[in-house]
Amino acid sequence: MDGWQDKLGERWEAVQDRWAAWDVAPLLTVSLFLFMVFLSGLGWYWSREPDVMPIAANESGKRGQVLARALAQVSSALHDKPGGYLRNDLFPPGLLLDNLPAWELGVLQQVRGMTRALHRDMSLSHAQFIEDQDLAVAESAFNVKPESWLFPVAERELVRGSEAVESYRLRLGRGDAGFYAREAYLHRWLVDVDAGLGLLSTRLNAALPDHVSVLPVAGSARVPHLAKTGWLQIDDVFYEARGNAWALLHLLKAVEVEFGPELGRRQALLSLRAAIHELEATQQTLWSPAVLNGSGFGLFANHSLVMANYLNRAQTDLADVRRLLVESD
Repeated sequence: MDGWQDKLGERWEAVQDRWAAWDVAPLLTVSLFLFMVFLSGLGWYWSREPDVMPIAANESGKRGQVLARALAQVSSALHDKPGGYLRNDLFPPGLLLDNLPAWELGVLQQVRGMTRALHRDMSLSHAQFIEDQDLAVAESAFNVKPESWLFPVAERELVRGSEAVESYRLRLGRGDAGFYAREAYLHRWLVDVDAGLGLLSTRLNAALPDHVSVLPVAGSARVPHLAKTGWLQIDDVFYEARGNAWALLHLLKAVEVEFGPELGRRQALLSLRAAIHELEATQQTLWSPAVLNGSGFGLFANHSLVMANYLNRAQTDLADVRRLLVESD
């Protein structure tokens, strides 16, 4: 018995001597380095913006389905993309990212606007004002606080909203829901879009070194003057505008399908397509590793100014669409 205990003691002393011979500090350093590399790679993968999605033509013949499908696809991108919804993340790498969460906020703003337009206008007939229950659920879900991580969980609400919009689309196909492509409804939504684009342009221009304010385009909503955008917020405002443009691009393509006859009759299709073209330009690859804020004809680009110019031109084209929609025949 004593011999067995002696052998066990000798083995334990040998293990202790072996551990003592190892230098733990290099192992910890290498492990920490590999962990940081892993987090950086995962953060880069999660920071990739979704590509522009194709908008299919109306094959079923039921008006409203293309727009509902586009809205469902855009809203689903918030939680189906790599990394899921990041704006309410509490742990790295999502906690350390800020560009894509700002992009998500921009997308959500456009999703809220179109859902509200469908709920309050485009799904209601003149004969009877009975709200669509799916759209009521969707509007409530999309109005969740974007940073909420508990009671309610933001991504669960976004999934609920996307599913409600998809349910509305399916019911349109069965004839159990309504969609009314009236010019007045489109005009009202475009007024809201104009106000949002104007505010984004003002915030982008407030990031310029000399803080040059952009005047609203003719016929657009008035935009309040904002204080200078701090250098820590420049990239957030840029990606919020980029997310807005990404979502609006899909919605306008769907609007072109759904309201094609009305826009054609008003000679507004060319202006709408011009706005779509400007929004497509906002989705060009950003080759710089950071959003730059150069001045004048200096060495560095000014990405905020470029983005503001694209949005201003899209805003001008949409102002033409609104003007043509309200002109008398």
